[in-house]
Amino acid sequence: MYNSRSLFTLLLLSFLISSCARKMVYNDPIPAHESFTIESKSLNESRVINVWLPSNYAELASLPVLYMPDGGLKEDFPHLANTIAALVQSGEIEAIILVGIENTERGRDLTGFSGNQEDARYCPIRDGDQNFRSFILEELVLTINEKYRVSAERGLIGESLAGLFVMETLLEQPEAFTYYIAIDPSLWWNNHYLVSGREQTNFIK
Repeated sequence: MYNSRSLFTLLLLSFLISSCARKMVYNDPIPAHESFTIESKSLNESRVINVWLPSNYAELASLPVLYMPDGGLKEDFPHLANTIAALVQSGEIEAIILVGIENTERGRDLTGFSGNQEDARYCPIRDGDQNFRSFILEELVLTINEKYRVSAERGLIGESLAGLFVMETLLEQPEAFTYYIAIDPSLWWNNHYLVSGREQTNFIK
């Protein structure tokens, strides 16, 4: 299991990850990784998956998995993979597997319903988070479990809209992941419904 020191270190350094809402450009080299495509029934489209393995993966029995939206090679995957590699090498955290999910329609996948017109302007296509969550839990996790030597421990990390998705997953299906890391989550979505009371009618689809 991850101890609090490991999670806190990862959380602090993860603040360096870029947000798609306010793009920062990193010159991180693309690390050695594996990529494959899933034909998703939940999303009705193909999704590219990038997987980073620690250098000593072959020597280890099983590893926890950290799942990340915004996980394309031109998104946050290289930066987070390189950050984790440095932390593992220095002994700051245990070895883990990083699974990045490349975006197709980011606003759709990471948000739910919103009755706020400002949100509609920000994300014209939205309200697909339930399908995206089903894709991760019912398709991607099973595929990763089959392809790699994984333990029962898994986490979900995201920033901005992906942080909103992390928070909503924690509230709706807390048992889905062992731990959650939400960085600067977009809690303003749908009139701050996550922090102002999920029983409000504007949460109902």
